[in-house]
Amino acid sequence: MNSDEPLTPAGRLFLRPEINQIIHCLVGVQNSIDVDSVKSQIADSIMIQHPRFSSLLVRDRNGVEYWRRTSIEVDRHVIVVSDRVSDDVGVNDEKAANEYLADLAISSSMDYSKPLWEIHLLLAHNCAVFRIHHALGDGISLMSLFLTCCRRADDPDALPTIVSDLKAVRSTRNRGRRSLGEMMLEFLLAVWFSLLFVLEFIGRALWVCDRKTPISGGEGVELWPRKVATAKFALEDMKAVKKGVPNATINDVLFSVIGAGLSRYLEHRQPKGLKEGLQLTGVAMVNLREQPGLQDLADMMKGNRGSRWGNKLGILLLPVNYYKKTLDPLQYVERTKKMLDRKKRTFEAHFSYGIGKLVMSFLGPKVACILNFRIVCNTSFTISNVIGPREEITIGGNLITYIRVTSTSLSHALTMHMMSYAGRAEMQVLVAKDIIPDPEFLAECFENALLEMKTAVATLTTK
Repeated sequence: MNSDEPLTPAGRLFLRPEINQIIHCLVGVQNSIDVDSVKSQIADSIMIQHPRFSSLLVRDRNGVEYWRRTSIEVDRHVIVVSDRVSDDVGVNDEKAANEYLADLAISSSMDYSKPLWEIHLLLAHNCAVFRIHHALGDGISLMSLFLTCCRRADDPDALPTIVSDLKAVRSTRNRGRRSLGEMMLEFLLAVWFSLLFVLEFIGRALWVCDRKTPISGGEGVELWPRKVATAKFALEDMKAVKKGVPNATINDVLFSVIGAGLSRYLEHRQPKGLKEGLQLTGVAMVNLREQPGLQDLADMMKGNRGSRWGNKLGILLLPVNYYKKTLDPLQYVERTKKMLDRKKRTFEAHFSYGIGKLVMSFLGPKVACILNFRIVCNTSFTISNVIGPREEITIGGNLITYIRVTSTSLSHALTMHMMSYAGRAEMQVLVAKDIIPDPEFLAECFENALLEMKTAVATLTTK
């Protein structure tokens, strides 16, 4: 059919059974959920008009996937769970919702006889799970689409606002006028660090592997039972730590919290036998386009404004190191900043996207999947960070109390998804429970790491 549209290379990759990524966005609301009202809102929303959300996945005789427009039956996409998720009366709403997400993380793939999205309404827990296949779009696209259905709590006629992290990075890079010598040095450093990344990327895809630790996963772990815990942070605390280290960013603080928290957890699980400075490598999926303004979303859906809908993602390999408690908390931030500054000088994410697209085009999705699968198996964890609205928002007049994101399992025993919303940042910690049996303690390690850094900054300022 002439109206059929091929999938993006990343979209085809996410459909491979070895990866098969489905995004789970958990949204809590203040008041009880009216099922009929939700169905009515979905039927009238921009989501139904979106080509991806109203298309079936089809394959031609050569196995190439395409999107084909179809009609939407809202009742098939809304799954109502009336009873409590857990039989244990001592389990609160947060833990019950996390148990539900843990089950979804290893559940079977979605029903391909309908468009690849669902909304699970957990009525007893005042929350909903938006289950969307990653082939439909990247995190920035999907978050922007979701927010078109929401309104600001303080202004019911206004759309939410989001600040693009890419714009912030670019403004930092372009700050001040530089001499020709400085620009040449910057270029040479970019070439050098990019070359180092290319070698590391190839090595990870072939044979280079992190040393085994109490958090290591590997091939087959994606099928193991999961648990989910939530680490909660105040953005004001992150900003306070950021001010304690010159030119640091929120991402510097976030990743230093990951490094410090993992060190504390490993020290608890394996107090002896781990070498000081041991490297653990994380895989971060990075969006390579700016967050579109919500008013521009319709143009983006139509392929206007030079940016088509889909997945435009690159890979960053982000190392953290194990240190004992003797390391000063702010040293984590300083070392992390130094590492991330090097990453910013490279074309690492763009290279990984380009090489993935090239392999997909000439060798097919099976080979591309093998390369990505090997990179996951040879590293220690996955991390992602999505920027949400700055202010409190409502959906259908119901105040949203939290927004949390996680996904189906990878071959990592540890996957972390950070989501910011209204001055808070909450990270879903998804683990293989036979490898990491105490994710609540791990989440607490992350929270305490940030508080220790905040205390260290406060101590410095009082001297």
